[in-house]
Amino acid sequence: MQAARSHSGRTSAERTQLELFRSVPGDLATRDAQDLMSWPFFSLAKTRRQAPIDFRMGATWISVEAVPEHGMATIWDADVLIWAASQLVSARDAGRPTSRLMMTTPHEILAFTRRGTGKASYERLKAALDRLQSTTVATSIRQEHQRRRHRFSWINEWRELADGNGRALGIELILPDWFYAGVLDRALVLTIDRSYFDLTGGLERWLYRIVRKHGGRQAGGWSFDVPHLHLKSGVLSPLRRFAFELRAIVARQPLPGYVLALEHALGRDRLNFTPIPVDPFDAAMRRVGLKPVENRP
Repeated sequence: MQAARSHSGRTSAERTQLELFRSVPGDLATRDAQDLMSWPFFSLAKTRRQAPIDFRMGATWISVEAVPEHGMATIWDADVLIWAASQLVSARDAGRPTSRLMMTTPHEILAFTRRGTGKASYERLKAALDRLQSTTVATSIRQEHQRRRHRFSWINEWRELADGNGRALGIELILPDWFYAGVLDRALVLTIDRSYFDLTGGLERWLYRIVRKHGGRQAGGWSFDVPHLHLKSGVLSPLRRFAFELRAIVARQPLPGYVLALEHALGRDRLNFTPIPVDPFDAAMRRVGLKPVENRP
């Protein structure tokens, strides 16, 4: 076996020290990392973003930097990390060993994240892996020593695998310690609706993740000041444009499992969201990516 293409400036020392985790195809419960759901780690734009994210809120700070060649990793690229988290949690719960060194096929990732599986989709996946590898992150989140800077990429390295005849065998990728440690802590992963992958807008995808993280299934719902949401999103657009896009999303109601509403009170706009009651059988079907039965008696 040989690497058809390598995408890292690192040596192979890290790879040789890690056990190989082989992904398991199939309908796994969809898991997301709570830290990634709560904070501005990704570009929400479909156009290439080079401007960094420099976020500060209380003791929490996040710095995300991109390279001009690839641009910043996007919220669509983060689907690869959702796939990885789902694989790792499923393996852990089944008592199988896990590792930061993962081997899979592009088809598995594309099928899990509801993408097409043709050549164009494969090329888009490789571009996403490049952005995840080249985007660098530094944050105080889960850092014991707040003043110590720890910088990492969403993927330490990745490579395509091929046999001696050049036939594709799949891909390998290495996850960073920061992400891997968060995923394997049960308190830092949430199950999300597989319909999340059908959301096409960057802002509505981000909204679903923050709503799922903070609102969960509280009967009374949750609410945020719109300026607070604007700050947490990390977008480059001004508040007025952000509020305009929020109103359009509220009008469409695209978020699976939640109803959104905007209200103006005490001189501020607030976004409210409440969970839609879900039948337990339908919820179980959604968790494994199956469509609930309509008009079931």
